[in-house]
Amino acid sequence: MTEQEFIEEIKKLGITPTKAKLQKLKKFYHLLTEWNKKINLTRITNKEEVYLKHFYDSLTIVTEVDLTKVNTLCDVGTGAGFPGIVLKIFYPNLKITLIDSLLKRVKYLNEIIKELDLKDIVAIHTRGEDYHEIFDVVTARAVANIEKLLKYTMHLVNTDGKLIAMKGNIEEELSAEVQRRINKVYNIEKINKFYLPKENSHRSLVIISKKRQ
Repeated sequence: MTEQEFIEEIKKLGITPTKAKLQKLKKFYHLLTEWNKKINLTRITNKEEVYLKHFYDSLTIVTEVDLTKVNTLCDVGTGAGFPGIVLKIFYPNLKITLIDSLLKRVKYLNEIIKELDLKDIVAIHTRGEDYHEIFDVVTARAVANIEKLLKYTMHLVNTDGKLIAMKGNIEEELSAEVQRRINKVYNIEKINKFYLPKENSHRSLVIISKKRQ
């Protein structure tokens, strides 16, 4: 996915990028690839692949939540900063907390935040299950089996909030039996299955909320 293709595809998601945001994204790509030489952040480093599989993929959650109306967001197991850093670039209104269990990744994330001059975003060295704040939206991209993921994340979701689990092909992981078990405790609001543009690889967004008391 070239930058121009990226622009065209995110417009279909309802996102109109500014030159300043696109410039930050370019700088993010440069910093990511430089840091990746020092610490293992991602096996995907080709620019067109990063724009598709990291940048565009991070923004697909806008199909399920209006981020202009969200105040706080927590990205659990953010890794190289996906989706959290990308969401911050495009939605500066968000107050974002990035959580990762590896200290060297957190140091990298703090450097990215500083270099891109991002405000109202922090990277914290901890695990989801050990952190105790609450958020409007919690995201987790390619983190753990869905049932394990709920143990790491749902205590972070506020009463009216949502967990958005960003997955690949979810068929085996989210069988009817697994859905039944989850729905005993929480509400699976929606499972949005789609394909990434160009390469047509499977993606799924699983939207889960707390049951009303």
